[in-house]
Amino acid sequence: MEENQEATVAGPVKIVVIGVGSVGSATAYTLLLSGIVNEIVLIDINKDKAEGESMDLNHAAPSITKSRAGDYADCAGAAIVIVTCGINQKHGQTRMDLAAKNAKIMQDIIPNVAKYAPDTILLIATNPVDVLTYISYKASGFPLNRVIGSGTVLDTARFKYILGDHFKISSDSIDACVIGEHGDSGVPVWSLTNIDGMKLRDYCEKSKQDFDEEAFQKIFEQTRDAAYDIIKRKGYTSYGIAAGLLRIVKAILEDTDSVLTVSTVGDYFGVEQIAISVPTRLNKSGAHQAAELTLDENEIELMKKSAGEIKSVLKNLNIA
Repeated sequence: MEENQEATVAGPVKIVVIGVGSVGSATAYTLLLSGIVNEIVLIDINKDKAEGESMDLNHAAPSITKSRAGDYADCAGAAIVIVTCGINQKHGQTRMDLAAKNAKIMQDIIPNVAKYAPDTILLIATNPVDVLTYISYKASGFPLNRVIGSGTVLDTARFKYILGDHFKISSDSIDACVIGEHGDSGVPVWSLTNIDGMKLRDYCEKSKQDFDEEAFQKIFEQTRDAAYDIIKRKGYTSYGIAAGLLRIVKAILEDTDSVLTVSTVGDYFGVEQIAISVPTRLNKSGAHQAAELTLDENEIELMKKSAGEIKSVLKNLNIA
């Protein structure tokens, strides 16, 4: 990924959320409660739904943050446009099963955003997010640093939570991440995972717990399959991704240079021109390369496979 062009965040902050289904409405509510934005504009093909959500949001927190329904012209002046619309993943479907239909939706939406908000930062959350981040980059004509996918930010949060639950400690004490595809080929970086500042094996030894590779494999399977398990029970996911999107938005608006595992476009692991998640530095101008992880041989091979699977979907869509 290259660093091309600065986006500037100054004065009152407007965020646009396109798509007010389960993810979009949860994201708008999370943004409202955060207090970091002045205006939230909701855009949806169902205008009544967008208006109803905006009314409800205003009643939830009658403060300096206001919400309203709008259209593409209202993207003008937005610091960030968050895209959550598309066909939802159903029980039994993989994220990649959604690719063709949601690719068409992105190709319709993104040029309209770019027309009215040529200086905004695009934040893509629709699945399959890596494929659609790349499509959004091509459709927008934006520089690489201003097209960001939510990537494996949620996978990483799930991974840390499940690890914390296993070891009976706070996930705040765990430094771990999932990289690669936001989906079935995501890669847990076990070689760099540490707890309380210690490598995983050392922590297990010091705390007199088993270094149980079979248990660790089950932990990652729980992480990988979390969305399927949630969708099976409640029909969709919303809160986890909304919280992840807030973390990304805060890093950008507050210019923190935080490193998060978002999806960005570039050449990765021998595969050219894809979007995939690696640790990435975020600030007011968007996404920038962070220090490259030193992975072990197995993790490198898994990342090559993950990158290849994303590229394969793009080729099947006649985009790569």
